[in-house]
Amino acid sequence: MPQVNRKLADRIALLGFRQAELARRINAEIELLTGKTGNVTDADVRRWVRGATKWPQERIRLCLERVLSARAEDLGFVPREKSTVRPEEDPVHRRALLAAASGPVLAVGASGTSGHERIGVNDVRRFHQEYVAILRHDDAGGGSPKVENLAVELASRIQSALALSTASTRVRDMLHRLAAEVISSAAFAAIDASAPHQARVHLDKALTFAGLARDSEATYHVWNYLTLTSSQRENHAEAVAGAEVMKRSSIARRDPLYASLGHMRNANGLARLRRQSEALRALNDAERAFARISDQQRPEWIRFYDSSEAEALSSFVWSALGDQGRAERCLHRALAAIPDGMVRNRALYTAHLSLAQARQEELELACATGRRVHMMLPSPFGSRRTVNTLAATREVLVASGSKAPEVVEWIKEFA
Repeated sequence: MPQVNRKLADRIALLGFRQAELARRINAEIELLTGKTGNVTDADVRRWVRGATKWPQERIRLCLERVLSARAEDLGFVPREKSTVRPEEDPVHRRALLAAASGPVLAVGASGTSGHERIGVNDVRRFHQEYVAILRHDDAGGGSPKVENLAVELASRIQSALALSTASTRVRDMLHRLAAEVISSAAFAAIDASAPHQARVHLDKALTFAGLARDSEATYHVWNYLTLTSSQRENHAEAVAGAEVMKRSSIARRDPLYASLGHMRNANGLARLRRQSEALRALNDAERAFARISDQQRPEWIRFYDSSEAEALSSFVWSALGDQGRAERCLHRALAAIPDGMVRNRALYTAHLSLAQARQEELELACATGRRVHMMLPSPFGSRRTVNTLAATREVLVASGSKAPEVVEWIKEFA
């Protein structure tokens, strides 16, 4: 009868993983290592913990080591006899896999406790460089499970570093802040994929790390996405409450850019609650704060909130209030100002432009605008928000009853 792998179970508990989450992070590592999505499930994790699987396949084992920051033997796995080792278990093969993987596996003693390696600011910088690369990847496409998995995997390694290493208070605060930002990025990828409940799971963890960092900017970052998840779940009263937290934060009091974004989120929630005068007042506050911003160093994540984003968010307010003409004008200004690298946002704003045009009964123009979106994001794994906006455009076109060839063809093509 198999014996429970107590070392593995204790390690999983120490790092706070659920079995399904551990499986997902291993799959993310497999994709980073091989370029192909892994197929590990929580059932596999349960077999490992029960002791039913003594020595997982090489690639899976290597990725498990990386996620848990420990060698397989120190996790209670028992190597096969040398006579039964398959070619893929050969040490040369393992070295090739290790060379393909990024970053070392932290050594862990046989007792299951860490060697307490010292980490410093340079380690934080290396983690930060990976985080910036994830943000750039998100800008280029958005909504991709790969973006979320990359963020989850990086957050896992930061969490492991915090659990297994020694560091100064300053470095630990930096790592806690970075973990909050990375997990928030995973949440945004889920939001962009129209998975708000999954995003909330990430954000609960992010809020904990932001609190441990005692950092108002990181906390604001989390609340920004909490507000978006509320809006995506059509809980606009909660979104307004979240925006109030953003507006009253210490970072919003110090920096008008943060104040502007808080007012803008508030305006969008109020508009959807049909509180027109309050929404317009909040929009005016957002615009006035934005006009006061200065050029200064800020975290990478908030750089999205530039003039193009401010115009786009304003368009959403006007659209919710029923003024599609003003919404369209804002979207044209947004598209004119957007940086070249923001492919995902350009596609999203263009989809909203198509919707605004359709709602003004400019049907053929809406079809032409909608086609441009698919030229920007040919991958089916792009932003789900963009896809949903095009679906809303299609609903307007169908409801119009138009028999114009361009409209009929567009409705069929994008069914």
